[in-house]
Amino acid sequence: MQKKVLWLALAIGWVSSLQAQDTPKDSTFKRWYIGSSLLMLGNFSKVNNPEYIQLNVGYRITPKDVVSFEFKRSIYAWPIGIPFGPNFDKPGEGYPGHARILAPTVGYQRFWWKGVYTSVYALNAFEKYMDENKKKIGNGYTLYLNFHLGYQFQFFKNRFFFEPALGCSYWPIRTNVPASFKAVESKWNNYFIQPGLHFGFNF
Repeated sequence: MQKKVLWLALAIGWVSSLQAQDTPKDSTFKRWYIGSSLLMLGNFSKVNNPEYIQLNVGYRITPKDVVSFEFKRSIYAWPIGIPFGPNFDKPGEGYPGHARILAPTVGYQRFWWKGVYTSVYALNAFEKYMDENKKKIGNGYTLYLNFHLGYQFQFFKNRFFFEPALGCSYWPIRTNVPASFKAVESKWNNYFIQPGLHFGFNF
């Protein structure tokens, strides 16, 4: 009987210690946030405007562990595997039309030291392909896995944050791409190195 009481006491103590570790000591700590991406500034471009929209909603399970849901919408007319450089947006490298995507995304973010974090996102892109006459030629699906290494800067007593990051996007699944689009993108890789520029408001 005494052993059972002892084990029970140890179990309660262990659970209490975990809760104590997860309990924020900072009174400015907020569980929820909403945000977006500075990549939306690309919408001011007069050439190949992506019509990009992104909305992020996140929840901090602990001060170091964050889960999030993001919704993205955009269009693109160039193979997404073209790296930044002389071929990026180069005439003759584009699709014979464009694709429009709606992409619900789930993510996990882990803070390691101060503002340093890594994150992974699974972006489910439901795509509609349009030809040069803006006529629909098919629907497709692409699973993008995005990996980020970045740093979070906080402002105004942790109310606002900005997260510059280095990201890599990789798509292991890509289905129903029209043949005319596939012919253009076949010479490029199925990954892309890009910046991450998230920002948000904690509440």
